[in-house]
Amino acid sequence: MPELIVPEGLVCGIDEAGRGPLAGPVVAAAVILDPARPIAGLNDSKKLSEKKRDALAVLIRENALAWCVAEATVEEIDRLNILHATMLAMQRAVAGLVPRAERALVDGNRCPRLDIPAEAVVKGDGKIASIAAASILAKTVRDAGMLALHAAYPQYGFDRHMGYPTAAHFAALEAHGASPVHRTSFGPVARQLSLL
Repeated sequence: MPELIVPEGLVCGIDEAGRGPLAGPVVAAAVILDPARPIAGLNDSKKLSEKKRDALAVLIRENALAWCVAEATVEEIDRLNILHATMLAMQRAVAGLVPRAERALVDGNRCPRLDIPAEAVVKGDGKIASIAAASILAKTVRDAGMLALHAAYPQYGFDRHMGYPTAAHFAALEAHGASPVHRTSFGPVARQLSLL
């Protein structure tokens, strides 16, 4: 397990989950960790098992100085495009932090427009503890949301692929058309709608 950097002061880590799927919202999280209450095992959410992510999500909520999870809806994704919708979700997550962050570290190579200094950190979810924590919260909240959407639209198999473009998802789209939670601005969904 890598030794991740824990920033001093009110520095939030920001990450998102769900940019690539064909359905469901994009979810962002912002987390300010408490250096006095370290959380063992933080890492990029994609490198953790579901069980480990769920356990860490509880610890993050209990031990962080502040955390907030926010989303941009399918409608916002289709209206704005996925990049701008992701930035909007990140802005909402930062705005929900209490206490307020003084600085932000953002996973990736782009920062949302914020009223505090922000720095993009490529592969930050494997380097900075607060970004790793944000990746875990964003992923667990989005997965839970996709399970709820699966209950409403079981024919698409969201419980298995979480909306990502898998062979099974394409087959379901072909069989059933797009649901109200599909992103109609995404090529595979738009192509499917044009065939109907």
